[in-house]
Amino acid sequence: MKNSYRYPDGSEYNGEWNDQGQREGYGVMKFPDGSQYYGAFNKGLCDGNGIMVFADHSRYEGEFRNGKFNGFGVFVRSDGMKFEGQFQDGKIQGLGLVTFSDLTHGLPRNEGQFENNKLVRRQKCHGEVQRARQAAQRAQEN
Repeated sequence: MKNSYRYPDGSEYNGEWNDQGQREGYGVMKFPDGSQYYGAFNKGLCDGNGIMVFADHSRYEGEFRNGKFNGFGVFVRSDGMKFEGQFQDGKIQGLGLVTFSDLTHGLPRNEGQFENNKLVRRQKCHGEVQRARQAAQRAQEN
């Protein structure tokens, strides 16, 4: 079933619902701060492929699980700095590549293993970057 609902905090959801009254399937969630999520929901949470656009115009395109960035995706800050790679529980965690707003990757190159949003080991990770770009593409196709 598809329907809209406005929450007491000002959030608004327009999309599919399950029989238990939870957001389920494809939907759009608009938050009071101006952030918006477009994509898949499961048991009321962002789960699957989606796009989160924040009030400052930074955005994440990729995989979500239990309401957080999780899996492969691309995060672009409002200043143009970009991370393509793996995320876990809403943080940069795993292999990936940083691209600065001037389209450079830094010297030495900011590519490799990230933990808690920080580069801890430099290594090539072309396969993970490609998977992140593919996840972002799937999110855009929703």
